[in-house]
Amino acid sequence: MGLPVEVPGLGTIVHELSEGTIVIVESGADGAKSFLVRTLARTALNRGWPVTYLTSRDGPDVRTALLNGGVAAPPPAGLLSVVELDSLKDWLPVGLERGLLAIDSFSFLTLDLTPTQLATTLRELRERCHRSGLAVVLATDRGMFEPRGEAIAIHLADGLIQFHTKEGPEGLIRYLRVPKWSAGTLTDRNIYYDFDGKHMAIDLRRRVL
Repeated sequence: MGLPVEVPGLGTIVHELSEGTIVIVESGADGAKSFLVRTLARTALNRGWPVTYLTSRDGPDVRTALLNGGVAAPPPAGLLSVVELDSLKDWLPVGLERGLLAIDSFSFLTLDLTPTQLATTLRELRERCHRSGLAVVLATDRGMFEPRGEAIAIHLADGLIQFHTKEGPEGLIRYLRVPKWSAGTLTDRNIYYDFDGKHMAIDLRRRVL
């Protein structure tokens, strides 16, 4: 059983984050990636999944947002673990064999890894996912990976959602793309959305950018 993508509109394109898979969510500086990752984490908690959330900053705020931002009831003790890190080298994933692992921002937390070390880290995650059914979502910042690191991450992930912004005649245009997904979903077009920091609205109409 996978984890539903509970963002209206987006859930009709990518229905769920499947158990045993790794998905990358990428964006620039508008916070869309963190919004989606936290939405997935709250859904996991609502369904009784253990959630480990690794973040590069604001750990207490992340915990508050996850517990008070949509969870129907406080999760059982030990179901949520929020860890603030400067590098993944500082983290030992002991006992993490099921549920959801969310890493925000994965690209920042792996800055000190060589491409070979990055590939090894992702292969170890893939092996753990396949063995136990752990689902992993990695939030990455556009432009933070060097080209080789970006290629490695995308190649070893099972899915990729990219949030984009572009200046248009009437202001900022936001759109997303899904160039890779574990269930075979491939959306080779721009999907427009609005985002105000707290809510995301997906526009499924076909338009020309």
